[in-house]
Amino acid sequence: MGLPFSIRSARVDDGVGIGTRPLYLAYPWLRIAAGVVVVLAIGLVATGVGSVYIPPLTTAKILVDNLPLVDMDATWPDSWDTIIWQIRFPRIVLAALVGGCLAISGATYQGLFRNPLADPYLIGVSAGAGLGATIIIITSVPFHVHGVGLLPVAAFGGAVVAVVAAYVVARRAAAVQLSTLILAGVAIGYMAAAVTSYLMIRSDNDVRPVLAFLLGGFTGSQWKDVYMVLPYLVPGFALMMVYGRILNMFQLDEDEARQLGVNVERTKIVLIALASLTTAAAVSVSGLIGFVGLIAPHAVRLLWGYDHRTLLPMALLVGATFMIVADLVARTVVSPSELPVGIVTAFCGAPFFLYLLRRRAAV
Repeated sequence: MGLPFSIRSARVDDGVGIGTRPLYLAYPWLRIAAGVVVVLAIGLVATGVGSVYIPPLTTAKILVDNLPLVDMDATWPDSWDTIIWQIRFPRIVLAALVGGCLAISGATYQGLFRNPLADPYLIGVSAGAGLGATIIIITSVPFHVHGVGLLPVAAFGGAVVAVVAAYVVARRAAAVQLSTLILAGVAIGYMAAAVTSYLMIRSDNDVRPVLAFLLGGFTGSQWKDVYMVLPYLVPGFALMMVYGRILNMFQLDEDEARQLGVNVERTKIVLIALASLTTAAAVSVSGLIGFVGLIAPHAVRLLWGYDHRTLLPMALLVGATFMIVADLVARTVVSPSELPVGIVTAFCGAPFFLYLLRRRAAV
């Protein structure tokens, strides 16, 4: 009696229908589990690297010791505990969250718009956030009011306003025209960028903080930043993954998706809202970091396929890993100074992406 699948392939459901796929694609949970391990391992190593090097084993012990209900005999200096738990680890966690957010939002936009060039900043999120942050930085408004940082709040608000404006322009009767939404987002983005540039030129204040925000980074990240974005990012991650099968149907055609039982207009509104809100939350604490939301989904597609049910979580993991490594390079390559993370993502990501394209073309 023969096996129900060959050694090289197996029959799997790709979200639209059943077909034969390579065996390594038939069990995607193995790949996702391996991705989680890679993110944790790289995060652990990155946490110990800096002006004071702390071995990975000691770093792991310090992290475990700071968990609730855990009390270990400390064999390390107290300063190491402060460096790991209060300075480096919050930054690593925030970088992973932001990278994962940008990647999964980019994958969602690309699937929804059926446009391989779509990224999280497509419909004005970046320009709106930049304008909101610029207004706070160049005015006399205090950065903190009652312990609440106004800069991330203003950036988040600017991003949301830009997206809502693009959506209002694109909405026709009971439908959202995706092509019009893209064009409206581009126009609003250019307008917001022009206002930002004008405010910078006319400002008598130091505009270097504005440039730092526009280039992105995690300098000075604290646990409060992580806690501030978690209510937006985690539900956004979870809900976007739920729509993986529906995004597979969107790759056919909107009419065919309707015939398969999908409420197309509601799905478009939900996915646009989820991707935009999570991107706005990420941008509010990291500034504008480009390329991650574009390269991570493409890398996953080129390496492992197009099924959005596994593409979304893998894009999240690849984006988180990429951002952790980029931040590590940014804070160590010109130590004791730091590079903007946005510069590092472009320098590291572009050659890697070109390599993947070349590798794919050679197959």
